[in-house]
Amino acid sequence: MAPFTFTLFAPYNKQAALLLKNASVRMFGVDILMEKDESDGYFRATVDVADGIFHYQFKVQTKSWFEKEPEPALPDYDDDEFKELSHEEKQEKTEAYTKIIDEIRERNRQREHEATFTEIWYTFVDPYATDVDERGADDAEKAVGVLIIKNGKRIIDEYEWKYENCVLPRDEELVIYELHVGDFSGGEDDSNARGTFKNVKNKIEYLKALGVNAIELMPIKEYPGNHSCYNPRYYFAIETSYGPTADLKEMIDEMHKNGIRVIMDGVYNHCDCTSPLTQIDHDYWYHHNPKDINMSWGPEWNYTFYDPKYNIWPARKFIGDSIRYMVEEFHIDGIRFDAARQIQNFDFLHWVVQEAKKAAGPKSFYCVAEFLPDEPCITNIDGPMDGCWYDTFYWTVRDLLLNDNVDFDRLKASLDCRQRGYLGVTNVVNYIGNHDHDRMLVELGKERNIFGEEAFRRVRLGVVLQMTSIGIPMIWMGEELGEYKEKTAGAAKIDWSLIADRTDNSNQLNKSLLGFYRGIVRLHKNNKAFHTVNLDFIHEDYDAKVLVYQRWADSGERVVVIVNLSGSFLAQYRVPNMPANGWWHEWTFNYNVKVENNEVHLDVAEHEAKILVRLGDDWQPPATPPEPISETLPTDESSSISQKENQVDPSSNQTSESNQPETPSQP
Repeated sequence: MAPFTFTLFAPYNKQAALLLKNASVRMFGVDILMEKDESDGYFRATVDVADGIFHYQFKVQTKSWFEKEPEPALPDYDDDEFKELSHEEKQEKTEAYTKIIDEIRERNRQREHEATFTEIWYTFVDPYATDVDERGADDAEKAVGVLIIKNGKRIIDEYEWKYENCVLPRDEELVIYELHVGDFSGGEDDSNARGTFKNVKNKIEYLKALGVNAIELMPIKEYPGNHSCYNPRYYFAIETSYGPTADLKEMIDEMHKNGIRVIMDGVYNHCDCTSPLTQIDHDYWYHHNPKDINMSWGPEWNYTFYDPKYNIWPARKFIGDSIRYMVEEFHIDGIRFDAARQIQNFDFLHWVVQEAKKAAGPKSFYCVAEFLPDEPCITNIDGPMDGCWYDTFYWTVRDLLLNDNVDFDRLKASLDCRQRGYLGVTNVVNYIGNHDHDRMLVELGKERNIFGEEAFRRVRLGVVLQMTSIGIPMIWMGEELGEYKEKTAGAAKIDWSLIADRTDNSNQLNKSLLGFYRGIVRLHKNNKAFHTVNLDFIHEDYDAKVLVYQRWADSGERVVVIVNLSGSFLAQYRVPNMPANGWWHEWTFNYNVKVENNEVHLDVAEHEAKILVRLGDDWQPPATPPEPISETLPTDESSSISQKENQVDPSSNQTSESNQPETPSQP
């Protein structure tokens, strides 16, 4: 046995108590009253405990204005207890009950408007609990905190980190994959089975083959319900259905071993209405009323309130403690801040980002905000964040792909975020889909009735724009498979059969799209031109709806992107103003072309992009021509490559990195 002290910060509550039991025991015993230290606002109770697993709860006399005092029911005079009463006695009793009810209603009104003290006790889980057992129900009052004692001390788990010193990609090199743990994988043959951290770990080889080097986990803190994770109830506990903390650590450890960073999505604007601090003293940690009723999803943290008596900012301290715990305990590599605009407090965001980076130590730690509508003030020199979700890019590309709305100036400002005031590559995260939107294939089908090859061609065009623009690209899970599934608030597991081998080859479009993603992700990662802000628009043809731009790096890499935004096939289209003569590799269909007099002629199909990668001044084609292609290409693709020189298999560079033609840097 060893003494263990339980603590609860409730500075303006009168009384608090502890409920404690061994995890193997069904019922709690008597309440253990906690002693309050007025000098720091903490209640404490020290108990001798043996090694083992314990369940515990706190009770407190709540100061929360919404914890209404219950009203007694009026007597039912048909019951045997009252049926013998006279009319006068019944009237007198009714008046007495009515008076009591009126008094309770008045006290409730006072509490709502003045947050006055009440004598109501509320039972809840420790706000700092690192493990929670909800005991099969969403009822917060039934949940218990889980405490593990070993050798007389509290532990989280017994996992030992193995891959602490792995080299991870820098921020400007990131290609992010956003995923929901419950939907990403696990129980592939069972649509009702929820995914776990172990299932995500088992998909590392898939993620490596795709080429991404960072995953962004949608919120993984304990939340009520089965799927909606943007209403966290507990800020230190991990969602139980995903697995224990040791499984999360092992997943992150294995990601690091394979060169993949892990970014956590954090909800710091609001919480679930049953979160413990809302039950202790609501207005001490939260705004009394929503800042914007139309953009309110639960009690909103009040980062402007300062308590001079205890010299703390209550909401800031709690969220700061939570973030430091997640960074230090789970070794995450970045945070996405959900609903950052609704937080409306740059001072807090500056502070908490610095706290997170201090906790992370010398390694790269990427902080990105959902700040809608996006503005550069959230980033850049004076902004608190490293980057933000570039929603402008999404809506521009969506309008282009769905509505054929070719606005050159709007598209150029989306491809080159500097035109909208952003400074660097890491300032924007570009996407053509995320968890808040339908996938682009769904949008094309629902809005324009575009399906099949035409829809996939337009999606490929969007992917090229995403992967060749300035910024960090992000893939929303499943879009690389061509999954057609509408956005839903419920479970929506990925259909991995879309890329399985089928005898009828009915999923060829899906498998080809995955191959395309794999190739272009590798191109983006391996070519330093995409890790810079160097972008020039070198040709604009408003009549043909063609836009040409180049990306380059000071180390010599150079890429030119030719985009046909029209619905017309362009045969032998002349591209002027090429930045260098000599040999270039056309990446999309994997062949080489020679640029002379700073121009080149290419076939470019409708809604298609060609990517030319500079091969260098000294590069020459091999003396022996390659073997001819044996397979027959689709009509639109074969016409697009009719002018090939030194032709090779067009699919090879999209499925295997070893088959990617060597593209040496320019001297």
